[in-house]
Amino acid sequence: MFDKVLIANRGEIALRVLRACRELGVRTVVVHSSADADSLPVRLADEAVRIGPAASRRSYLNAAAIVEAARQTGAQAVHPGYGFLSEDADFAEICAENGLVFVGPPPQVMAALADKSTARALMSAAGLPLPPGSVRTLPTVAEAQEVAADVGYPVIVKAAAGGGGRGMTVVRSAAELPRAYARTRAAAQVAFGDDRVYVERSLADARHVEVQVLCDGQGNGVHLGTRDCSVQRRHQKLIEEAPAPALRQATLDTVAEVALRGALSVGFTGAGTVEFLVDEAERCHFLEINCRIQVEHPVTEMVTGVDLVQEQLHIAYGTPLRLRQSDVRLTGVAIECRVNVEDPDRDFAPAPGRLDRFRPPGGPFTRVDTHGHTGYLVSPHYDSLLAKVAVWAPDRDAALDRLDRALAEFDVAGPGVRTTIPFARRVLRDPAFRAARHTTALVERLLTPPAVATDGPVGSADSAPAGERADGAHAGAVVPRLRSAVPDPRAEADPAGRTPVRAVPAAGPTTWRNR
Repeated sequence: MFDKVLIANRGEIALRVLRACRELGVRTVVVHSSADADSLPVRLADEAVRIGPAASRRSYLNAAAIVEAARQTGAQAVHPGYGFLSEDADFAEICAENGLVFVGPPPQVMAALADKSTARALMSAAGLPLPPGSVRTLPTVAEAQEVAADVGYPVIVKAAAGGGGRGMTVVRSAAELPRAYARTRAAAQVAFGDDRVYVERSLADARHVEVQVLCDGQGNGVHLGTRDCSVQRRHQKLIEEAPAPALRQATLDTVAEVALRGALSVGFTGAGTVEFLVDEAERCHFLEINCRIQVEHPVTEMVTGVDLVQEQLHIAYGTPLRLRQSDVRLTGVAIECRVNVEDPDRDFAPAPGRLDRFRPPGGPFTRVDTHGHTGYLVSPHYDSLLAKVAVWAPDRDAALDRLDRALAEFDVAGPGVRTTIPFARRVLRDPAFRAARHTTALVERLLTPPAVATDGPVGSADSAPAGERADGAHAGAVVPRLRSAVPDPRAEADPAGRTPVRAVPAAGPTTWRNR
């Protein structure tokens, strides 16, 4: 195993990787911006290196500074976490050129899978089913119109370099397509430096199901079952659970097997996630492969007992896969809620500030991954994810009740601070969600104001109960005692998106500390 690993990230995922390293006897180096100088990962690391100011592009996206920090501290490997540089093939290649092991797939595999059009072609060749649409990119609006007419509306125009819920536009009619095509290409050029797009059928009322895979460098691989991530806002995940509920076992087995086949076919190594849309007939349609640890990985860990971050490190070190498929047993149900520092009453606008109170929940089979603490200043510079609350129970109903109980206990408060916990509990109470009949349209439905009746009471079962507060101070908050619900934060907003970052000359680390 490595002697020392540099963690190129911040917040709860930096802390998660640090703890995995410590349990393996691996020393850690945490790089940080000036805004995170007093953060919990920095406090707990064996060494800490300040690599720049608060702005991500001058710190956590500064590939040259990160590599220099690794060189100066003698780190042998770099774990990128999620977001920032975690799926940047250029950064992985720079690490290799400097004698550092990048904890993730090879650069050439990352580059191929980051391009959604290339990934679709590769997965189609491996036998994975795709949503109806174009496999290649479409350089003209005329070609886009031809594909859309062939597959039928609504369609979705997607950026080939997109990710993290960005770079896509739903088009409901032929009249909308030319403008949407032009707008998506222009936005993709700005966001990703790549304006290529493709068109596929929009499966609006589908389930979002993903498969966790682990693959080593010797051609071995296993899947660790499914997760359902259908509770989404603007294509970004809010609530996740494992295994995916209310699907036939044959469907779960099939999607897991084809996901693993697709990953192995392209030489994937490490921990990855193969994502699908599953329609009402339980037909599976490939979406993408993520080449990193996912925000929602705890639910898979809780139903399998496998530490995914430790397995990442073993695989990166060159150890053959320590699991066989027969070793993977799924037990019970795990559900995770992301707690974001956002105000649901203001369209989920960020609501950062200093935490005067911070008391995470506890109790049996309740896991909280967080870097927050009383007195912590939630920075406006980064993603708003503050904590992840994950629970396990023998069955789904019990897990939903346990999650609702845990969220009710979570006490977060500070000047101007709001959290998504109240909205999360509203999702947990939704009848369709409770019955596992929800689709990716659930959150949009909950956020749509109910129609006003002319001769009856206004409102609906989905309306927020009177007295429910949209802040994090839940002690004493009025919440109807309905059977649970699940969470909501604004999903996995990649702090860095997927914009490639070039290694430019940098001043490098400015300070570091040894323990």
